[in-house]
Amino acid sequence: MPRKITEVLVRKVPDNQQFLDLRVAVLGNVDSGKSTLLGVLTQGELDNGRGRARLNLFRHLHEIQSGRTSSISFEILGFNSKGEVVNYSDSRTAEEICESSSKMITFIDLAGHHKYLHTTIFGLTSYCPDCALLLVSANTGIAGTTREHLGLALALKVPFFIVVSKVDLCAKTTVERTVRQLERVLKQPGCHKVPMLVTSEDDAVTAAQQFAQSPNVTPIFTLSSVSGESLDLLKVFLNILPPLTNSKEQEELMQQLTEFQVDEIYTVPEVGTVVGGTLSSGICREGDQLVVGPTDDGCFLELRVCSIQRNRSACRVLRAGQAATLALGDFDRALLRKGMVMVSPEMNPTICSVFEAEIVLLFHATTFRRGFQVTVHVGNVRQTAVVEKIHAKDKLRTGEKAVVRFRFLKHPEYLKVGAKLLFREGVTKGIGHVTDVQAITAGEAQANMGF
Repeated sequence: MPRKITEVLVRKVPDNQQFLDLRVAVLGNVDSGKSTLLGVLTQGELDNGRGRARLNLFRHLHEIQSGRTSSISFEILGFNSKGEVVNYSDSRTAEEICESSSKMITFIDLAGHHKYLHTTIFGLTSYCPDCALLLVSANTGIAGTTREHLGLALALKVPFFIVVSKVDLCAKTTVERTVRQLERVLKQPGCHKVPMLVTSEDDAVTAAQQFAQSPNVTPIFTLSSVSGESLDLLKVFLNILPPLTNSKEQEELMQQLTEFQVDEIYTVPEVGTVVGGTLSSGICREGDQLVVGPTDDGCFLELRVCSIQRNRSACRVLRAGQAATLALGDFDRALLRKGMVMVSPEMNPTICSVFEAEIVLLFHATTFRRGFQVTVHVGNVRQTAVVEKIHAKDKLRTGEKAVVRFRFLKHPEYLKVGAKLLFREGVTKGIGHVTDVQAITAGEAQANMGF
C-alpha cells in the first residue's frame, strides 16, 4: 500500500495578537531594484521593466523623477492561514490586509544611494528590524554601497538573506558569476556565513527553518521582478519564516516599564500631533499618561496617548517590540524631535551629555584622536559628538579597539548601557557599544548647555 508524507505548517498566533508580525529591512545598492521588488510583492503585479511597480512606493516628487528612494517607507505584505499572499492586488485597503492575514510582513524600504547613507543607518538602528533583505543586481554584482550595507547588517548583528534581482536581463552564466561572488564574500573570515542557494520550493522551506535556527545561514534567491521568475520561492520563504524573537524574551520585555522610541513626527488634520516609532519595552494603551524627552534643556514633558494605530488600523494595546503610530492630540509638535523617548513617569529616566563606549575603528584615513567630531547613531538617537578621551591610548588607527569618552554637542540624550553604537564622519567609520553613561539632571543639563 503506497504511503505519503505531507509537510504541514502550523502557525501559532499568540492569543493577544491579531497576527504574527515580522519586520524586514530592505538593503542594497542604488538601482538594484529594491523599490521595484517591494512594489511587485505588495501590489501583486509584475514590473514593466521601466520601473512602473515602484511608483506607488515613492513619497516625494524628486523620488519619482529620479527613481531613487531618499526616505524610509513602509510596505506591508500579508499571508492568510492557507499561506496565500494578501496584498493590494484586489484593491484592498491596509485595514483589510491586516484583518485577513494571520501573518504580516512590514518591509522597511531603505535608501541605496550613498548620499542617503545616514537615513539607511537610522532605519537599521532605530526600527529594530527582525532581519534584512540585501538586494544585489545580477548584472552588476557587488557594487557601490552593497559592501557597506552588508557591513552594517553584520555590525548591528541583523540576520540577513540575499536576493539577486534582474535575472531576466542577463545570461545564466552572469547570474552564476554573481552568486559565486556573493558566496565568496559570505565565506570570508569577516562574514563567516554559510550561503544557501534556493532553487526549489523545498529549498525555500528548509532555508526558512535553518535561517530561524542559525544566524549564520544566509539564503540566496535569484529572481526577476519583470518576468516573475522564482518570485514564488521568496513568497514561500517569507510565509514560513517564523518570528525570530524569542517569546520568553518578549514576555520579559512586556513586564518592564513602558518605553517608546520616537522615530517620526507628523501633524494630521483633525487628529493633531502623531508620533511613529517602536515600543522597546512594556505595554502602551490608549489613554496612558507618559512623559516625553529629553528636551534641549534636559526636561521631560507630560502627555497623554489619545489613540494607537498599527499597520494603518486602530489598535487598543501596543506590546514590546511592536511598531506603531500614537496620536497625542493637541501636544505641541515643535517640542518633539526624532531621538526622543516616551516613558512611564515612574521610570524616572536618566539623561546624559557624556558617555563612554567600547569601540572598534573600522576605517579612518589618518589617526583618530581627542577633539575629533563624529556623528553618533545609537538606536533612534543621531547627534554630533566630540571625542573627549581615549582611555590608555593617545590615538587610534584602523582596526584598533579602545574605550572612548564622547560628549554630545547639541543637547543631552537618553542612552542605555549596552546599546549598540555606530559612528561616522566622512570616510571614518566605527562600531561599538555604550559601556557607561554619566547621568545628569535637568538642572545640570541646562547649566552644561549654557541656559
